[in-house]
Amino acid sequence: MTSAPEHHTARTAATGRPPVVDASTWQAARDELLVREKAHTHAGDALAADRRRLPMVEVDGAAEVVGPDGPVPLLDLFAGRDELVVYRHMWHDGAPHQGQCEGCTVSAWGVEDAAVYLHAAGVSLAVVTTGPWDEVAPFVAFMGYAQPWYSVRETPAPLGEEMGSFACFLRDGDRVFLTYTTTGRGVEVANPVFALLDMTPYGRREAWQDVPDGWPQGHEACWYWRTDADGRAGWGEDTRPTPQWTRPGATPVETLGRHGHHH
Repeated sequence: MTSAPEHHTARTAATGRPPVVDASTWQAARDELLVREKAHTHAGDALAADRRRLPMVEVDGAAEVVGPDGPVPLLDLFAGRDELVVYRHMWHDGAPHQGQCEGCTVSAWGVEDAAVYLHAAGVSLAVVTTGPWDEVAPFVAFMGYAQPWYSVRETPAPLGEEMGSFACFLRDGDRVFLTYTTTGRGVEVANPVFALLDMTPYGRREAWQDVPDGWPQGHEACWYWRTDADGRAGWGEDTRPTPQWTRPGATPVETLGRHGHHH
């Protein structure tokens, strides 16, 4: 795996850093912040409770999506379970594998290991995208995704809209109900890296975050860790993120068609 350039990993802040204090002073400040953190946790619990009480909208369980076995009804995505979480992956028609959405690719990787726990809780997981299946299938095979993927190119709402988001469904026999959808940053739940970065001194190093004066500000884009066309680490307008290419066993030629490069 390509490592990040040194100037992005070994930053120091001579100015703007929080004050250095003794352990007891730090603990007092930490305890004060903990009160707010607990309130934030409890507020999240209350939101989840309200989410479970949202009204539902019935959708057509017979609506067809296209997978490796051809067209199948939405009901099949439940795999016999009562609940279903769907990630709606953006798609760029005709783009090479490395040209697909960097944010969605990261999110799709993020849910890979979650499936076994979701299944244990009676929840199925699937990924859908608006790409044509003849483009989607080789992409899924190349990336090595284990979760089921489907094309919803000809599928009506809600599966065929609002890509780059999660949608949750409930099944009652042959009836299917849409219960919840995310927007924007709601997909961050797929990747715990964001929550971990939020606990670090520099945070996400993105331009929007609130940091002390003089602290490293980071990049404008959310998905700032990328590789260029030669597979080298970099940050550029037309590059794609390293997380797409950390697939176990991937070689330079497999990923970007490169020859003569070793990293």
